[in-house]
Amino acid sequence: MSITLHPGAVTLAELEAIYRGAAVALDPACCTAIDAAAEAVAAAAKGSEPVYGVNTGFGKLASLKIAAEDTETLQRNLILSHCCGVGAPMPPEITRLMMALKLISFGRGASGVRWRAVELLQAMLDRGVIPVVPGQGSVGASGDLAPLAHMTAVLIGEGTATFDGVELTGAEALERVGLEPVVLGPKEGLAFINGTQFSTAYALAGLFGAWNAAQSALLVSAMSTDAIMGSTAPLLPEIHALRGHAGQIEAAGVLRDLLDGSEIRESHRHGDTRVQDPYCIRCQPQVTGAAMDIMRQAARTLEIEANAATDNPLVLTGEGRIVSGGNFHAEPVGFAADMIALAVAEIGAIAQRRVALMVDPTLSFDLPPFLTPNPGLNSGLMIAEVTTAALMSENKHLATPCVTDSTPTSANQEDHVSMAAHGARRLLPMVANLTHILGVEAMCAAQGIGFREPLATSGPLQSAVARLREAVPALAEDRYMAPDMNAAAGLIASGALVAATGMEFPEVTS
Repeated sequence: MSITLHPGAVTLAELEAIYRGAAVALDPACCTAIDAAAEAVAAAAKGSEPVYGVNTGFGKLASLKIAAEDTETLQRNLILSHCCGVGAPMPPEITRLMMALKLISFGRGASGVRWRAVELLQAMLDRGVIPVVPGQGSVGASGDLAPLAHMTAVLIGEGTATFDGVELTGAEALERVGLEPVVLGPKEGLAFINGTQFSTAYALAGLFGAWNAAQSALLVSAMSTDAIMGSTAPLLPEIHALRGHAGQIEAAGVLRDLLDGSEIRESHRHGDTRVQDPYCIRCQPQVTGAAMDIMRQAARTLEIEANAATDNPLVLTGEGRIVSGGNFHAEPVGFAADMIALAVAEIGAIAQRRVALMVDPTLSFDLPPFLTPNPGLNSGLMIAEVTTAALMSENKHLATPCVTDSTPTSANQEDHVSMAAHGARRLLPMVANLTHILGVEAMCAAQGIGFREPLATSGPLQSAVARLREAVPALAEDRYMAPDMNAAAGLIASGALVAATGMEFPEVTS
C-alpha cells in the first residue's frame, strides 16, 4: 500500500496506515510552493537584514549576526550540537511516522527548505533508511529539537541509522541505498528540527493503540456482564438518548448488540432478587463512552497538527515575509496526549473492577471463588486479579497531566514549554498495561461464562470465547499462568477477539 501525502488534507486513517507500514510519497504538486519558500530564504540569506535562523544565531543567541559565507556551517553546527538525546531509541514504526509528518509539514510550503532536501528524506523512507533516534530529551518547545536533530543528522551523513535491521553510520546507511548526504542551506537545519513531529508521532501511536483497546473493552465488558448475569436494562437506548453524549450512546448500542440473544441474560430477566448491578457493570456506556469521546477530541487535534507547518520562522511567500512565531510549541499535542492518558487509565480502572467482581464469590452471583472449580487446593485467577490492580494503579500514576509541568530552558528564552514529548511517549506503555488488564478480564469472563453452562451466551460472545480458547484453555487446575496472560493480552492488542465477533465496532473517526 502506498499513500500520496496531500499536506493540509492527510487523514487519520492515512496516518494509521503509515504507522502500520504503508509507503509514502509527497504530492509532487507541493514542489512549487516548497521551491518558492526556499528562494525567499536564499534571498534573505544574502541580505543585510537579520532574519532569525537564516543569518542569525539560535535561541538566546538570536541577536548575533552570521556572515553569509558561514551559513552552511551554521546549519551543520546546529544539527550536531542538538543531537543530545538519551535513552532507548524510538521504535522504527514511530520514527517512520515522524519522518512522514515532517514531509507533510514541509509540503505546506512555509519552511524554506529546498526540494532536494525534501526528496532525500522521502528517499530514506522509501528505501528503508531509518534514523536511530533516542527517545528522551525533548520538552516539546521550541520543537522536538533533540530527537529531530538525530533524525536530520543522517541526512548530512552523521548520526546512525538502521537498514535491513543493521545499525550503520548515517553515511554508510545512505551509501548502501545509493543516496548522498545533503549540505544544508540557509534555515534548512532549523526547519528540520523545529517542529512537533516527534511528539505528534508518539501521540498518534498511542491514540491508535488506545482506540483498539477501547474496542476490546466494549467486547470483554459484555462478556463480563453475562458472566456475572448482569442486567441489560441499563443499556436501553432511551436512557442514553436522554443524556445525549455520542460515545455513551454508541457504546450502549454495541453492548446491546453483543449481548442480544444470550440465554444467560434471558434466564434471569424475571425473578432476579438483585435490584441493581455495581457501577462497573451498570455504568459501562457512561465510562467507556466518555473515554471514546475524549479520544475523538484528541484525534481531531492530532489530525490538525499532523497537517501543520510547525517550524520557525515561517515563510509567508504570499506576503513576501519571513516571520518568527511559535507554532513549534506543542501545547495542543500535550493536551491531546493527556486526554488520551486519562481515557486509557479510566478504561483500565473500570475493567479492573469487573475483574475484581468476577473473582469475588460474594459479588459474582454464585461463581466459584477466583473462578476455579476446586477452590482451596487451587488459587485460580486470584493473582491474575492482583496483577490487574498493579497495572491499573501504575496507569493512574502515569495519567498525571504533563502539560502543567513546564520548566524554563535555554537561558529563559524558552520560558514555557509543553512537555508533550514524554506526555506522548508514556502512552504506549499505558496501552500495554491496559491490554493486559483487558486480557485478564477476557480470561475471567470466559471462565465465568463457562460456569453458566448449559446456558449459552450470545452468538458474538460465543465466537469471542472460542477464539480465546484457541490460545488460552479453560482453567481446571492451577497451572503456570504467565503464558496464558500474555496470550490473552496479545489477542487484545491484535484486535483478534473483536474480529472474531464478526461485528462492526466504533471507529475513532466516526
